[in-house]
Amino acid sequence: MRKVTALVRRELIAYFSSPLAYMVLTAFLLLQGYIFYLIVSFLNDPRTQAMTPLRLFFGGTIFFWLFLLFVVPVITMRLIAEERRSGTIEPLLTAPVTEGQVILGKFLAALAFYIVLWLPTLIYIVILKQHTAIDLGPVASGYLGVLLLGILFLGVGTFASTLTNNQLIAAVLAFAAIVLLFSVGLLQQLLVSSSALRDVFGYMNLWSQMDDFARGIVDTRHIVYELSVGIMFLFLAVKSLEVKKWR
Repeated sequence: MRKVTALVRRELIAYFSSPLAYMVLTAFLLLQGYIFYLIVSFLNDPRTQAMTPLRLFFGGTIFFWLFLLFVVPVITMRLIAEERRSGTIEPLLTAPVTEGQVILGKFLAALAFYIVLWLPTLIYIVILKQHTAIDLGPVASGYLGVLLLGILFLGVGTFASTLTNNQLIAAVLAFAAIVLLFSVGLLQQLLVSSSALRDVFGYMNLWSQMDDFARGIVDTRHIVYELSVGIMFLFLAVKSLEVKKWR
């Protein structure tokens, strides 16, 4: 565990030593703040159907998904690709650490940075609480949904970063894979004849899963799906790194 902790620390230093990290953080918070403002303004219109702002904030608009689809590949694109490009992957893999520890350390660092991105959004809860009563249950489950989506998407991005030594290509591969995962569940709406297939695709519908979390519904099926897919991609990342090591 000490080796993984050292890798996490090394990766976090690399993150926060890069101007890109602060650019991503600034852009993310500015856009999130603006979208939150638009949501509140929209719901203040008397003609609008009554709805809690946080239900829209947590996955209720396309902007939420666009943030994840673009931000996560940027977070993960450098994890392994940059090590391979700069030639530091060889010393890293010949050090007394396993491929699994390398992937886990880099993934946990990316997850920590992802959490740092979302932490300032807690101020929105404070602002709303000053003006209306808030049920903290859906708030907690909404952030749980955000965390689980992060684990899933960051797992995909980590795997994509092992496939190339070009950060831009790694980001494009991660983006394409995440879009595919997101789109698969939406096929449920197109299947009107096969109830079995509709149920299968409904199980993979990330939009509806996030909507459940936003409403305070914590379904263990959603948790199992997102964790298992994220772990599967981390396993693939380990195997990909092992293959690259022996080439």
